[in-house]
Amino acid sequence: MKKKIVDDWKTKYVRALADYQNLEKRTWNEKEESRRFAIQIFLERLLPVVDTFERATKHINDQGLTLAQKELEAVLAEFGVTKIKTAGREFNPHEMECIEVTTGEENKVVEELQSGYKLHEKILRVAKVKVGTEV
Repeated sequence: MKKKIVDDWKTKYVRALADYQNLEKRTWNEKEESRRFAIQIFLERLLPVVDTFERATKHINDQGLTLAQKELEAVLAEFGVTKIKTAGREFNPHEMECIEVTTGEENKVVEELQSGYKLHEKILRVAKVKVGTEV
């Protein structure tokens, strides 16, 4: 009789412990998902600023501006943000949006009009590109 009571309590304890551990994991996962979502929203709002720096450094030859752009890119890289490579690559509709078709090598990116970015392999923004077609 006592052994049955002890076994029942032991079973209840093990079950309660497993429930608690599952709750901890679920809570941690929910916090992590919220953090990732907040970072993603922040980065999506920051991308127009990155674009402005990129355009400015193309038109203005200023070491300070170039340095600021490189520092901004380094911070983005620390958070797992990478630029989508488009130059000379085959058009990929998952990573790129074709804005214009122009003379060039069939289905190859001829020019990047706006950079695209990924956050840990998840697309933040697709790249806007011109794609070549043989006439």
